[in-house]
Amino acid sequence: MKVGIFAKTFPGDAPAGVLAACHAAGFASVQYNMACSGLGSLPEVISEDSARQVADAAARTGIQLAAISATYNMTDPDARRRRSGRHAFAAIAGRAAEMGTTMLSVCSGSMDPHDKWRHHPANDEPQSWAEMCREFENICDIAERHDIFIGVEPEVANIVSSAAKAAQLLAEFPGSRLRIILDPANILEDVPPDQHRRTVDAALDLLGPAIALAHAKDRHGDGSVAPAGTGIIDWSHFLCGLSGIGFDGPLIAHGMTAGEAPAVAAFLTDRIARL
Repeated sequence: MKVGIFAKTFPGDAPAGVLAACHAAGFASVQYNMACSGLGSLPEVISEDSARQVADAAARTGIQLAAISATYNMTDPDARRRRSGRHAFAAIAGRAAEMGTTMLSVCSGSMDPHDKWRHHPANDEPQSWAEMCREFENICDIAERHDIFIGVEPEVANIVSSAAKAAQLLAEFPGSRLRIILDPANILEDVPPDQHRRTVDAALDLLGPAIALAHAKDRHGDGSVAPAGTGIIDWSHFLCGLSGIGFDGPLIAHGMTAGEAPAVAAFLTDRIARL
């Protein structure tokens, strides 16, 4: 496993500086965000030069681009915003290979009209699931055209809210470009500590080969997000579980400040070395 980080953890709007900071902090890979190129997170146009700058920065620093964020609200009640997000997904997909990756990360969305990370009661309605699947059909077509994969992360506040919902989504799109991004802090949110190991094991058993990327943030006992290694997540158990299913992909840290990043890199690198 390669230890990585959300590139936007570090300030800057030029990929050379941002990726150099990631490397200096001890990370070998990143989940990139186009905001690090000064284009905003969801640009609808990416020039050849902008893509080349990302690829050149990655080559100079030795940083692997594990994925690029193309995260928009796929079930946004506002069809115009949803369409704009899809156009940005297509723009990023069209330049992904030039930048050095074949994975885009997305958000299954929330029916909340103001915040894609906030739960809405309508998220659990069959119609919302159907709307989400229609949007996935659209971006799966784009992914096929550009030979890329789509990483979907189960998030409690989203429609794909659990490992079971993630498995249901995969079943809706057999043989597709969909893959799973698994974050233990998400699947353990609101789960009693004595059920943590069982919940992690069940998620790994259920999603197994579909897991293309793992995330590494932590949670304090009160549920607030914490840097990996400073909260209640049993990292040895999670990482051993990933290794046990044959996962050797990127482990991408987030939920920390730039100042906290080197300690997180050291912690995760040490835990992986002990496997």
